[in-house]
This record gives sequence, C-alpha cells and structure tokens, in this order.
Amino acid sequence: MMKKDLSTKQTDRDTLFAAAEKVFSKSLVDGIRERGHGFLEAGGEGAYVFDTDGNRYLDCSSSAGTFNLGRKNRAIAARFKKALFETDQGNFVMPSEEKALLARRIAEFVPGNLSCVLFGVTRGESMDAACKLARGFTERPGLITVSGGCYGESGFALSLSERKGKEQFGALIPEVTVVPFGDAQAAESVMGERTAAFVMEPIQAENGCRAAEEEYYARMRALCDRHGAQLIFDETGSGFGRTGTRFFFEQTGVEPDILVVGEALTGGIFPMTAMIFTPELKRFFDVHPLIHLCTFGGHDLGCRAAMAALDEYDRESPWTNARDTGGILIKDLSRLAGKKAALKSVTGRGLLVSLRFASEQVARAFCVHAGAHRLMLETGRVDGSCVLLRPSLLIGRKEASFITDAVKKILDSL
Repeated sequence: MMKKDLSTKQTDRDTLFAAAEKVFSKSLVDGIRERGHGFLEAGGEGAYVFDTDGNRYLDCSSSAGTFNLGRKNRAIAARFKKALFETDQGNFVMPSEEKALLARRIAEFVPGNLSCVLFGVTRGESMDAACKLARGFTERPGLITVSGGCYGESGFALSLSERKGKEQFGALIPEVTVVPFGDAQAAESVMGERTAAFVMEPIQAENGCRAAEEEYYARMRALCDRHGAQLIFDETGSGFGRTGTRFFFEQTGVEPDILVVGEALTGGIFPMTAMIFTPELKRFFDVHPLIHLCTFGGHDLGCRAAMAALDEYDRESPWTNARDTGGILIKDLSRLAGKKAALKSVTGRGLLVSLRFASEQVARAFCVHAGAHRLMLETGRVDGSCVLLRPSLLIGRKEASFITDAVKKILDSL
C-alpha cells in the first residue's frame, strides 16, 4: 500500500511538472530542479516547509524573506480568517477604516519622519511608485542607482535592476544612470540639477549581502540634500527585523526620503507592499491624488493581515533574535569558510546571510545537496555564486545549530 501511495505521489509530481513545462516554461522547471527544488510543497508551519512525501525542510528561503514570522503564522492567519467574514477588498480609490488604521500603524512602526504611505501589491510596483513620486515632486527626470541592485520586474524597477537578459525588452526607462556601489565620488560626479533621486538597497540581499561603509550613506544623504534629490531605500529584502534592527537604514545612521518595503509587511499571508515617505513629499499627492493607482493596493483584507503582522512584530521583537541568533550563526559558519575549499566567505547581518562559493555551478550543487540534509536554499538572483540563508526570524539556537551542521555535511559531500 505504501509503495502505491509513493508511486501515486511521484505520478502527481511528474504530471504537475510536465504541465508546468507546457504552460509556463521548460527552462523554469529545469531551473527549479537544478536548484534541488523538484518536489511539491504540501504546506509549511513556523520555520519549516513540508513536501508531499512527508519530508520536512528547514526553510532558509522563506520566499525571499517574505515569511519573517514563519510559515503560516497562526496569529496572523487567525486574524485573517476572521476578517474574511467581516470585510472584503473594499474600493481601492476610497479610504477605509482598514487603510487608515494600517497607515497609522506603519507610521508608528517605521522610525523617523517616514509617516505617509501608498500601498502596493508587488515590490516592483512600489518601486515604480517611488520613482514616479520623486520625478513628479522634483520635476526632474534623472534617476541614479548603484551596481548590483535588484528591485523587481516592472518598468522603473527593472530599469534600475542588474538583471541578466533585460536587454531583450528593448529600451527601458530613460535617464537611468548606474554608478558603482559604495563609490561616493562616482555618485557625486553624475548627480546634478536633472537628478530626481538616488536609489539603492542599503544592503544588497541578492548580491552577497553587500553593504557599504557607514560614511558612504552619510555622503549620499548629504549629496541628495545639496542637489535637491530624493534618497530612496529599498528594504524589501532587509526590512522588518531581518538584519537585526527593524530596518537596515537604522544601522547606517541615515534616513531616506522614501522607503520601499515588501511582502514581509503581512508575514506572507497576503500580497502587500508599501511605499513610505515624508510629509513634505505628500504635497505632490495633495495636487495629484490619482497619479499612481493599484486595484488591489490597500486591499482591506490585506490591511487586516498587515495589522496582525505588525502586532506580532511588536510582540516578538524578532530583530533582537535575528541579531543574537544570526550573530552566532554567521560566526559559526565563518569558521567553515577557512576550512572548506568550496566555501570562500560568509557575509551578512542578522538572519540575512550569504555563503559565497567558487562559482555559480558549485552554489547550485550546494543547494541540490542541501535537500538531502533537509535545508531549503536559494542562490542569489544577482550573484549566483552566493547561497542565501533567510530563515524565519523566530528560529532558536537549535535551528541555527542544525543549519551549521547541515552546511558542514553538505560541504563535505561536494
């Protein structure tokens, strides 16, 4: 009977992947298998994800850091389930109690003068809104960004991103200038009276968790102030406690004019992102209220989920655990870098950790072998020679030790 059940599961898996090859992309399916993810998810809970064969994996992908509070967080799920019987999408162009309460909660949660909010559904959409706001407010076209960035797949976001193959789409957004990450002099040489904004991820999650010296961020702030440009930070990969503080910009000592946050806003229960900005910038929306529209932006059900998530963030303070547990994890993994030839270095902050390997091929092989040791991992989208560790921010020392032991065993098997 057991053999029949396993055979049925195998057939279901093969059927689904065959359908995906026909409907979506054969290369997509091949890529999933090459990264060791050729299984079907059967749900998740807390720090773990399960496949249809009954195997349990420590989820160190967390859907690109979306599940900061674990898979299927019970407190958020319970509030969301209750909300299903109390509200619906709402009307996206009209205010609602949910939208107003969530905007106020976000303003209280985010440090500094960032107190105005525009809701979105995807990271790229919120970045697009940020660029439109900066251009509209300054009445300038120029956008400066840094090398190695990853902001999403839509118009402005894709134009700013370092993404393989984007030249296939032809001309993208004009007047986007790319300068080396961490090079203040290069940024100064191109910033001027046509510059609307300087855009960056203060720590590049998909590019080896690369961060700059603290002085660099201060110089970028001063440059933007001098030229009347807006400073935009994208913290989709680093926000809501991932790096050991609520947001990574707190560690830089610099506050942006516009902050983009991702789906960790709802703990992964509902697709929602946000652009958070200063009251000064709101003046542009006072004159142009419908300059950016999103049918599901500020979805009332999503707002309920986000408010529940913010309650959990406040209750758990997961940034403290990310700082402490992540610090131990990085220290333990760094010891392996000097002993194992395949692992070149370990970098990161909090529970945003990058393992750098000799090549993209070795990194992919590492992810494949990780499945046998019950770790679910992803390579970086910008630097494919890096493997990212982004577990739930609520993991403890036991899970951190499991990760370290598994990494050591995988390195031994390569």
